[in-house]
Amino acid sequence: MAPVTGRDFHLHLVSDSTGETLITVSRAVAAQYADVTPIEHVYPMVRSQKQLDRVLAEIEEAPGIVLFTLLEKDLVARLEAKCQAINSPSLSIIGPVMQLFQAYLGADTTGRVGAQHTLNADYFKRIDALNYTMMHDDGQHVEGLEEADVVLVGVSRTSKTPTSVYLANRGIRTANVPLVPGIAIPRQLELLKNPLVVSLHATPERLIQVRQNRLLSIGAGPGNEAYIDRQSVTDEVIHARRLSMKHDWAQLDVTRRSIEETAAAIMKLFADRRRQRGSG
Repeated sequence: MAPVTGRDFHLHLVSDSTGETLITVSRAVAAQYADVTPIEHVYPMVRSQKQLDRVLAEIEEAPGIVLFTLLEKDLVARLEAKCQAINSPSLSIIGPVMQLFQAYLGADTTGRVGAQHTLNADYFKRIDALNYTMMHDDGQHVEGLEEADVVLVGVSRTSKTPTSVYLANRGIRTANVPLVPGIAIPRQLELLKNPLVVSLHATPERLIQVRQNRLLSIGAGPGNEAYIDRQSVTDEVIHARRLSMKHDWAQLDVTRRSIEETAAAIMKLFADRRRQRGSG
């Protein structure tokens, strides 16, 4: 297999389910290569020979790396044979993991396609968390904050809403409350006992950059000077940190964190807190 000489390459992701696993894994690996860009071809719900025929035709037309999560052995055999014939490398993302599980557990798999997406209790827990999070976004319905698992606080543009949604997708009921200059925080926020409160922070420089981009994207005119003024933003950050220390909230600097990294750090704080309470 000769290495690719250009900056772009074709990446074929073949799944008998939604393709989320393939997309996540492939993008995590591709991110390690700054000088090349994958041209993604995603084929979800490939469960029949006819559906696979279309996929094989497209792979032959644009050869490249082929990753797949197919469980049907006949489909796997055909896909691997075609890839070998046109000299395209292929790999099952879940195959080696399933073999490891099978060897350790001493039991065969059920072979259920998309089993991770079944409508079980965990699924409905995520739906409930999403509904709660949508209702309690940006300081809405503060009377229900005690029902949250996690409450995020922070000044404008510290990624409170997208982080809340990400956590809700993991089944964590998340509310978020903005810290606005000159406006007292809700009394309910000061009295919380059950939820983990996490204060999100960023440097003034980062906040100004994000806020400027936000104003440009919505075509905002004059009247927003204080929103991006260096001293005003610095004062906001200092005020938010003082509030956090006063109320003993967990603090997390999101300046250089992605939404996923921020959420992962919060989930660790949440898990640690639950363990501490369980052993107390």
